[in-house]
Amino acid sequence: MKSGQLSLFSRRSLASLLVAAALTTVIPAASVVAQEEVMYSPNFKGTDINEFINIVGMNLKKTIIVDPQVRGRVNVRSYEMLNEQQYYQFFLNVLEVYSFAVVEMDNGVLKVVRNKDAKTSNIPVVTDDAPGQGDEMVTRVVQVRNVSVRELAPLLRQFSNQAGGGHVVNYDPSNVIMMTGPAAVVNRLVDIIQRVDKAGDQELEIVKLQYASAPEIVRILESIYKSQGRAEQPDFLVPRIVADERTNSVIVSGELQARQRVIELAKRLDSELQTSGNTRVFYLKYAKAEELVPVLKGVSESIVAEVQGGAGGAAAQGGRGAAANTGRAISIEAHDDSNSLVITAQPDMMRSLEEVLRQLDIRRAQVLVEAIIVEVFEGDGTDLGVQWLNENGGGTNFNNGNTIPIISVAAGAAQASQITRGTRTEVVAPDGTKTVSEVPDSNRDYSLLGTVLSGLNGAMVGFYKGDWAAVLQAVRTSTNSNVLATPHITTMDNQEAFFLVGQEVPVITGSTTGSNNTNPFQQVDRQEVGIKLKVTPQINEGDAVQLTIEQEVSSIGGATAVDITINKREIKTTVMADDGATVVLGGLIDEDVQESESKVPLLGDIPVLGHLFKSTSVSKKKRNLMVFIKATIVREGSAISGISKTKYNYIRAEQLKREEEGIRLMPFTKQVVLPEWDDSLSLPPTFDEYMQQQPVTDGTKPGKQD
Repeated sequence: MKSGQLSLFSRRSLASLLVAAALTTVIPAASVVAQEEVMYSPNFKGTDINEFINIVGMNLKKTIIVDPQVRGRVNVRSYEMLNEQQYYQFFLNVLEVYSFAVVEMDNGVLKVVRNKDAKTSNIPVVTDDAPGQGDEMVTRVVQVRNVSVRELAPLLRQFSNQAGGGHVVNYDPSNVIMMTGPAAVVNRLVDIIQRVDKAGDQELEIVKLQYASAPEIVRILESIYKSQGRAEQPDFLVPRIVADERTNSVIVSGELQARQRVIELAKRLDSELQTSGNTRVFYLKYAKAEELVPVLKGVSESIVAEVQGGAGGAAAQGGRGAAANTGRAISIEAHDDSNSLVITAQPDMMRSLEEVLRQLDIRRAQVLVEAIIVEVFEGDGTDLGVQWLNENGGGTNFNNGNTIPIISVAAGAAQASQITRGTRTEVVAPDGTKTVSEVPDSNRDYSLLGTVLSGLNGAMVGFYKGDWAAVLQAVRTSTNSNVLATPHITTMDNQEAFFLVGQEVPVITGSTTGSNNTNPFQQVDRQEVGIKLKVTPQINEGDAVQLTIEQEVSSIGGATAVDITINKREIKTTVMADDGATVVLGGLIDEDVQESESKVPLLGDIPVLGHLFKSTSVSKKKRNLMVFIKATIVREGSAISGISKTKYNYIRAEQLKREEEGIRLMPFTKQVVLPEWDDSLSLPPTFDEYMQQQPVTDGTKPGKQD
């Protein structure tokens, strides 16, 4: 044992010296290095931890400050020799087991504190070059490049003693993680971060294609990954593939191995066709084949013209463009039954036509046009008149407005008051037989009076006395009409939609008489009368819709001497509306006020009494027509289903309400009600499935016959 070690305990008590001598054995190394390296064999049993710290500090020649809360006893023994560095790590290990830690100050002084207090002390911030070792308390800042520290930090806290000296925090703006704890634990967390950060590498790589079409390659690769259960794989293992049509390149993003698989497959697919030409069939999803044929032919002609122009310039310079124009025959045909295109062209031409075709064969947006058409008509009229008549002749006779002339009434009354007496005739035959024929008295003839009074509107009171008769007629009319229609039309972009609710009315357009003016022949044309709406929507870039609207409200006005009259209100306009916005059209059409007065000169001007010698008619008419148009862009099929379901449920609710109210006088009569809306489509079974469902009879197998 090295004797020089005992001098360090000169200030300790004799008991401490005995404990130190008993518990720590210092053995010199080989004789050559006896003065350079000292080996330690620590052995402590039931030793107070403060005494243990003092002994280690004495051996290592370190000044150690112990926190008052450091208490306990140490039991530890080493069966191998430790050098000074190992002895210090042994010291740190023991303290860490008992939940204490050492904080080294800048001046070399060591502080022993509780490990949960050490993370807030002045512990060193280490780097990758000097990360620390063992249970040395350190702080380390790690930059994360490929994953989010917000999601990574909770996982790392599970590997660190947060209740003790470990601590893990994240700083989102710089995407860094800061960790505090024993160096061994911190280094382990750093290793985990580096592995996770490497797995989250999402760099981009661009694959330049020479022969194949980038959109077609992307479609094939996405189909492959979709068929391999893409939804079951983690997100970082699923590559993202995008086609750049301008440069005919494929852009791949994702984890390194996933990127390499995609790039390798894309390069293998990018091979030159062995034949000089090819024929392909393109099955269209949305467009109509026969409508795309002229477009594709025009595009192909433009490309051929451009190639020929470039080949001509090259031939003039060196004669190299002669072969560029060979074998460029292009055939584009439509097959209507399968809605497909059959194209024969060179590979480069095929790629160009395919790119144009894929951009044209897209799902076109639809427009739901909802209209509310309201026509309000108000009409009021008043007629008041007094007419006089004298038996000897003279009187007032008005026929304005709804007034019936008193002369016509008097003529009808006179005819109705007359009775024609019957006659009796006797005829004697040569044989003396008498035949008597009698004509009975005729009844009163009311036909003329009925014809006159058929035009009566309102109330009429008449009286007579002596040679004088008078008629008082008064009527007040009020007409209100409200025509309401709510047509809904769904149409494709740039496709005209037409809506009509009404009837076809025959209108005479000409007539021809036969010989002797008999069997006249008339030419009749039928005209649509009712509510019409014609809309052509055009969806512009963004959410605006241009609407070309033709709206008409017509009705039968009445009969004339020639034919009928038709009332017609029509609006033609082009408007621009946002998606879901409502546009209003129309307004006050007309307002007509008419006053008519017929009177006897002088007598009709007398105040108050003048009304006995005049007839007055007043009418007022006002008509309003308003049209509200709402256009909604429908880009997805699910939106159409949702709109249809809403309308369907509305009609079904009306039917259920009517069924609940019942039919008067027929309370037990069932009404037709639509079934509940069902989005699923149940297809009928195939022939094989149907035969398999049939019961087995006579020991024969289903679906088979002898």
